[in-house]
Amino acid sequence: MSAKLKQLEDILRPVVEALNYQFWGLEYLAQGRHSILRVFIDHAEGIAVEDCAKVSHQISGVLDVEDPIQGEYNLEVSSPGLDRPLFRLDQYEQFKGHQVALRLQTPFEGRRKYQGLISGVEGDDVLVVVDDHELVLPFESIERAVIVPVYK
Repeated sequence: MSAKLKQLEDILRPVVEALNYQFWGLEYLAQGRHSILRVFIDHAEGIAVEDCAKVSHQISGVLDVEDPIQGEYNLEVSSPGLDRPLFRLDQYEQFKGHQVALRLQTPFEGRRKYQGLISGVEGDDVLVVVDDHELVLPFESIERAVIVPVYK
């Protein structure tokens, strides 16, 4: 996790949790005047548009005071959804047995993109079964991972 993401999480996690939501994670896409700060929240009873608006209002106030991002950006507050991104090792453990699509920061065995079944977590490694082979991927090497939804 970059220093900027860590700083933003340290500022925003307490705000989200004080409103009785689970802080799922965040993304910051720095793109000049079109930068996006996306905060994912969750709740046992699900997330409605009103929940996102309530959290967005509180986060906006804190960001205005703390001012951790230089320049313009858009704030988005969202549910992680069915194809939820994974941000922490405990989330991989929580979704053990689910399909995941992931992209690595650097190629592993000649590839950066994999899709497979999460078989667990060992230390700081994520175990993923791809084509009947279990891969041991260092958590820090994963650039992005999302759960692949199963529609029945």
